[in-house]
Amino acid sequence: MTMRKNLFSVTYKLIIGIFVLMLCFILAIHAGAAKITIPDIWLALTSHENNEAENIIREIRLPREVGAIVVGAALSVSGAIMQGMTRNPLADPGLLGLTSGANAALALSIAFVPSMNYMGITLACFVGAALGMLMVFGIGAAKKGGFSPFRIVLAGAAVSAFLDAVAQGVALTFKISKSVSMWTAGGLLGTSWDQLEAVVPFIMVGIFVAMLLSRQLTVLSLDEDIAVGLGQRVTQVKVILYIVIVLLAGASVALVGDLTFIGLMIPHMVRAIVGTDYRSIIPMSAVFGASFLSLADTLGRTLNAPYETPVATIIAVLGLPFFLFVVRKGGKAFS
Repeated sequence: MTMRKNLFSVTYKLIIGIFVLMLCFILAIHAGAAKITIPDIWLALTSHENNEAENIIREIRLPREVGAIVVGAALSVSGAIMQGMTRNPLADPGLLGLTSGANAALALSIAFVPSMNYMGITLACFVGAALGMLMVFGIGAAKKGGFSPFRIVLAGAAVSAFLDAVAQGVALTFKISKSVSMWTAGGLLGTSWDQLEAVVPFIMVGIFVAMLLSRQLTVLSLDEDIAVGLGQRVTQVKVILYIVIVLLAGASVALVGDLTFIGLMIPHMVRAIVGTDYRSIIPMSAVFGASFLSLADTLGRTLNAPYETPVATIIAVLGLPFFLFVVRKGGKAFS
């Protein structure tokens, strides 16, 4: 009876979260330098008129906010998976080298294969994210005594700094700084439907697989020996989940650039609401992350309209104090 009651409780919380996400989405379409009314939004979604307001909504704001939603969900889910698998409260795709690796791969792709299409750039970001993760975990495991949460974070900081330097060095050497900065600033400006068509399927598949393996992830987050004792194929589950993390982080960088702290903050907040069962954490992280990045992007567009404040800056201003707070509390502040 208690389990059933908890399930209903989480379901209600998820429904409320989806409702909040819908409000954030409508607010994001409405707010901005150009004046857009609620009737304009309705007409843009339901009719085929070609007046100025509806064209702004369909071609600029809709793809941008869809991008914010899918990337926010992707980074939050990947952060939740990383925290569960490594039992490291400080795990985040941006802090552990994945997004920096993808960013470096993106810069190299633009420099050496300037004619590469968007799908090629996306695939290069997957490879870069995987290499960044391998470098961090390789350095973290080099010292006797196994993984330590703080050792992994230090390794992540070092690898991220190195890969960011590679990206900047390539950009300056090949004079492509302007092209690379469109991604490195974490900007959603210029997001198009073609880009979404290339990236969204990878993100949707990644989130779907994460939800399928959420039960196994819950057991892994408690103790690996327990997972083995329960007959779980730990190695196979870990490999699949690492592939999911690479897909989610690589696709996110290909679309909006190197965003840090979303994957750290959202899972902690979600655990405070739904508990430690990843069957609840994964979908709730997707919804909360989507809402968070949509709101951050709206704030960036409206703080100094018609000029934009980079969304990466807004997230960093919120994320750094959160990171320090989690470190101070030993990762248990929201448990």
